[in-house]
Amino acid sequence: MRPFSVAISGKGGTGKTTVAALLVRSLISSGQVPVLAVDADPNFNLHEALGVEVHETLGSLREDAFTEQIPPGMNRTDFISLRFRKSLVESVGFDLIAMGRPEGAGCYCFANDLLTTSMQLLERDYRFMVIDNEAGMEHLARGTLGIPDLLLIVSDPGARGVRTAIRIRNLARSLGLAATPVRLVLNRWKGTTSDELPAAFEAPVVIPEDPAIEEADVQGSPVGALPPDSPARAAVERLAGTIIRMAEEKERQHRS
Repeated sequence: MRPFSVAISGKGGTGKTTVAALLVRSLISSGQVPVLAVDADPNFNLHEALGVEVHETLGSLREDAFTEQIPPGMNRTDFISLRFRKSLVESVGFDLIAMGRPEGAGCYCFANDLLTTSMQLLERDYRFMVIDNEAGMEHLARGTLGIPDLLLIVSDPGARGVRTAIRIRNLARSLGLAATPVRLVLNRWKGTTSDELPAAFEAPVVIPEDPAIEEADVQGSPVGALPPDSPARAAVERLAGTIIRMAEEKERQHRS
């Protein structure tokens, strides 16, 4: 059975990477290990939020698959599969892979197909997969990461943020994710929100404004290591509990 996958999207600056890192840490603290963290944003920085280093992205791997000399006795398919495994960043309770984006021109259909196959083989090892997307959800559109079990759209509480979240939800539906549950995550909530919200989304997840996150950002420390009394951490831990229950229900349906 493939892992329960959570795709996180939102416009830049809403804190989706912070939410992704806190969700990974919350799942780990709940014993749901191992977790696969996927940074699908070309401007990848999920590794910094989780406190690990990335030495290679899959975008550079695709480049090398067409430019590097393949070792004797190894075909291009085996070469990409090997490099794919080597690009994994391993840590306690989770592994991380950064998708990146190919820099050169031309068709990458062959390499993308191999990446899709590699992801399908890799994901068998994990209970949960948390995907930090860009707003355009490019990898979901290409099918590299499959169809998620849950889509979280991170937004600020203002009217413009909610309208952007609605557009992202509509984009997801146009990409074939109409059956995927969608939850709105109101980040940096200060007690007020847009009047447009009740008509647009049901039961939004609220993450309060948290000075500890700003301090971690200033200090360059991982937001995944926020103190236990952090309001944002507590809110995401409650969200993780909901997601765990959704995964358990999915598993029961799969067995019946």
